[in-house]
Amino acid sequence: MVSKSVQEALNKQVQMEAESSQAYLAMASWCEIQPGLEGVTEFFYKQSDEERMHMLKLVRFVNERGGFAAIPALTQPMVTFPSLKKLFEEYLKHELKVSNSINDLVHLSLTEKDYATHNFLQWYVNEQIEEERVARTLNDKMEMIGDDKSGLYLFDRDIMNYRGKE
Repeated sequence: MVSKSVQEALNKQVQMEAESSQAYLAMASWCEIQPGLEGVTEFFYKQSDEERMHMLKLVRFVNERGGFAAIPALTQPMVTFPSLKKLFEEYLKHELKVSNSINDLVHLSLTEKDYATHNFLQWYVNEQIEEERVARTLNDKMEMIGDDKSGLYLFDRDIMNYRGKE
């Protein structure tokens, strides 16, 4: 049985994962109306789907442990970006926020001696290592490209190679 405090913390993570999905969906939509960003668009649509899967995994876990996963209302994500570089900076910032939240959850689960939740969360810890790596790599590439249009063309063409999962 999941404790009330762990349930509340897991429900906050459900919200964070749902907000991540929405944020990446908004990024995909913005990219889709920019000329020549088909690869980046597809990358963020896939990121959005992946975050929704992360949310569902949490919902099922909470409910299976005898808790109640509350489905949250979501705040409006940022929907426009001054530049593609700024969009990728927001992406990294968001992944770091998610990592911090997962780390707080792990700490709480250990504090409460909830080893089942701790064990469950290890998947998220490992996932965030990968997510941060991808976000940092893509930000580094954007920095390297600068305003070079041919570099942006290659970046867009190759972005799906940085997912490392498919």
